[in-house]
Amino acid sequence: MPPMKKLIQDKAVELLAANPEGLRYTQLQSKLQLDFPGTPPNTIAGATWNLHVARKGSVFKPTRGLFKHTGTNDEEVETTVQEPLKCTEEQFYKPFAQWIKSELGECTEADSLGGNRFGRKWGTPDVVGVYKSSARDIVKFNPEIVTAEIKINPSDAITAFGQAVAYRLFSSKVYLVEPDTMLPEDQDRIEALCILFGIGLVLFKVDPEAPEFQIRVRARRYAPDMFYMNEFAGRLYEVDASLFRKLF
Repeated sequence: MPPMKKLIQDKAVELLAANPEGLRYTQLQSKLQLDFPGTPPNTIAGATWNLHVARKGSVFKPTRGLFKHTGTNDEEVETTVQEPLKCTEEQFYKPFAQWIKSELGECTEADSLGGNRFGRKWGTPDVVGVYKSSARDIVKFNPEIVTAEIKINPSDAITAFGQAVAYRLFSSKVYLVEPDTMLPEDQDRIEALCILFGIGLVLFKVDPEAPEFQIRVRARRYAPDMFYMNEFAGRLYEVDASLFRKLF
């Protein structure tokens, strides 16, 4: 192995050990470029593109484009990167309802629902909205229900995804809203699942004052099961008639 290539790979392993959450390919290249400023980028890329193979005992790829040191313990990483939560999920319901209506334009009306108001854990979305035609629309169409499940704890990602999939029974579009503090490989897997199942994915900062919602995957439109859609609408009317009238 050429001496320069070995030096670059040694430094790359060192950088990964110092970043237990892992480094994406471009991040690793940028850091190495700072350590070897006179080295052509292609030389650095050539030494590290298959680092997980060249340094198999020290480096692995948990997902596409992400390198991690083999000494990394995911439980320790989660403990390190997460600060104690000083807020509740409910604080993000109304901000997201406003964002999905005004910023994303997926709803004409939206509001928070949340909790277990329907008596069914997987049947009560945190945010519910509707996309409906207005009086000025020449072509009228049936209202579409848009729902969202919000989590502030990255460890709840899989549970939240399961809930979001369940909402497809009565929703035309569903969004999963997750904190941007998820581990990179978890984020990649959730994003891949959302694409596969047509669920929208939004990441945000766990800060009620400035959540900074960012769209990662747009939700696909589906035809909901009309039985479950009417059941949902009926339950919504029973528990919150004012919200039902606002939406429909």
